[in-house]
Amino acid sequence: MTNSAGERLREERTRLGLKQEDLAAAGSVNRNTQGSYERGARNPDTAYLAAIAGLGIDVLYVVTGARVPEPLSDLSEEDERLLKQYRSIPADDQKAVRRFVKAMADDAARTQN
Repeated sequence: MTNSAGERLREERTRLGLKQEDLAAAGSVNRNTQGSYERGARNPDTAYLAAIAGLGIDVLYVVTGARVPEPLSDLSEEDERLLKQYRSIPADDQKAVRRFVKAMADDAARTQN
């Protein structure tokens, strides 16, 4: 995880293919102020953060280092049924399922590379 809010802000800007000028304009600040946010010399205010969220910046991630969870509204019926079943089993069994799924995902990632 990236350490500072400024580094995370820069990471988000880069992820979206935006220039400092793009964020500065959206947040109603000048490019020097934008640079100072990304260097960690200054902290943005809430009006700026609300404005850049409209560009797709994950503001929760910038501020806390935690990503906004993906919405669950697009789950298929089968996915919903699986999630309900998972939630109905004891915590120790949930932990075992998570380990098993992680091992499978790690293996799939290795075979794709």
